[in-house]
Amino acid sequence: MALHVITGAGGTGAPTAELLSRQGERVRLVSRRGGGPEHPLIERIAADATDADALTRLAEGATTLINTAMPPYDRWPDEFPPLAAALLDAAERTGASYVMMGNTYGYGIVNGRFTEDLPMAPVSVKGQVRARMWTDALEAHRAGRARVTEVRASAFLGAGAGSLYNFTVAPLVLRGEPAAFPGDLDAPKTWSYVGDAARTLAAVALSGDDLPWGRAWHVPSTAALSVRELTTRLATVAGAPAPILTAMSADQLAATGAVNPIMREVIEMMYSLEQPDLLDSTLTEQTFRLAPTPLETVLTETVSAYGPVPDLT
Repeated sequence: MALHVITGAGGTGAPTAELLSRQGERVRLVSRRGGGPEHPLIERIAADATDADALTRLAEGATTLINTAMPPYDRWPDEFPPLAAALLDAAERTGASYVMMGNTYGYGIVNGRFTEDLPMAPVSVKGQVRARMWTDALEAHRAGRARVTEVRASAFLGAGAGSLYNFTVAPLVLRGEPAAFPGDLDAPKTWSYVGDAARTLAAVALSGDDLPWGRAWHVPSTAALSVRELTTRLATVAGAPAPILTAMSADQLAATGAVNPIMREVIEMMYSLEQPDLLDSTLTEQTFRLAPTPLETVLTETVSAYGPVPDLT
C-alpha cells in the first residue's frame, strides 16, 4: 500500500485524497488546520508546508508528494516561493515523486490553444511566480535530484473551487441578482472542473515509472464556452431567472480593487479575460483515458453547493 502526501486540503487537495483512498492508497493530507475528508486511509495532519524539515519528515517513505496548497491570491509573490522551495526540497530529500497543481499563467499570451509543449513566457507577476516554480522543479528533474511533473488547469468550476467565476458570478445569478465579470463576456474559454483536476492528479500519482516525468499535463476541460454562455447554462440548470450579466471594465475593476485586495490582483490578469483562453487537454485524455465531466453535472453540483434558488415570482 503506497503512501501519498498531499499538501492543501481545499478544492483539489481534498477530492484527490478521497480518490486515492478509495483505491486503497494511504494518504497523508497536510494543511495548516489539519482539515479534509474523513476516511480510514486518510491521515489529516496540521503543519506548515513552508517548513522544509517538517515536510520532509512527513514525506519520508512516500511514493508521491502532491502540492495543491496555494497562498491567498494577493500574497503569491511573497508566499508562493518559500512554499515551492520547501516542497521541492522535501521531494529531493525523500525521493518522493513531486506532482504540482498549476495553471496556465506561465504561458503568458498565446494566440491559439494552450498545449503542454509551449515555453514559459509570463507577462504578469503571478505568471512569473508560476513559471519560476515550474522551471526550478524542472531544473531539479533534469539534474537528477527529483522526479517532477505539473498538472495544469484552466479557470476552475465546481463546488469548492476558489475561482473568479464562483466569486463574482455564480452566487449572484443563483440568487436572481445582476452580476458583473471582467473582460470579454463572449470570448470562448475552456473551464476545468475541480473534480477533473483531482482525477488527473490521482492518475499521475498512480502512474509511477510508467509516466514520462519532467513534463506537464493539462486537466481534461470543457469545450469552448464563453462566460455569457456558461452563465445562461447555470441559470437554466438552476431554474433561475435569465441572468443579467454585464462586463466589468478595467476602470471598474480598478475601483473595486481599491477596496478589495483579491480583485486588485485580477487587474494584471485582464489580458487573459479579454481574449480566448483555450486549454488543449488531448494528450492527458489519451494518455490516462480521462474525459471532462459533463458540464450539466458540474453545474448541478454548483447549484447544490449554493443552496436552493429563491422563488422570485
